[in-house]
Amino acid sequence: MTIADDWIPHRRASDRELVGWIRPVGDDWQAMSLFAQPMTDAVDWDVAEDTLENASLAWMAEPWILVRNGQPIRVRLTEFRPDIDGSPGRVVVKTDDFGAIDVPYELIELPWPPPAELRPLTEADRAAPWR
Repeated sequence: MTIADDWIPHRRASDRELVGWIRPVGDDWQAMSLFAQPMTDAVDWDVAEDTLENASLAWMAEPWILVRNGQPIRVRLTEFRPDIDGSPGRVVVKTDDFGAIDVPYELIELPWPPPAELRPLTEADRAAPWR
């Protein structure tokens, strides 16, 4: 999904940080994440706005899983930029170094919005931290 012309950027009131978009759905509105994923169903404007206003950006610092060649690997988000003003967006992840400064890592560039192969870490993934 890409950002349509009728999507309205929502910036958090406290610091003006872009936290997502609100898009029209019939006579209602839908909050969309920075990865262009729905955060609500079709709701009133106030509900969509509150959802984005209260969304934490801490999820960006959490480990993620990238399924690559059929194998799940643990990665960290290092950059993401949505499609804006005709410029293609991108997501860059790096293989997780588990906090070690001397471990080699790989940077992997993905399209924006990211493919389904990039997903948040689950509890099952946490049980196998070597991923």
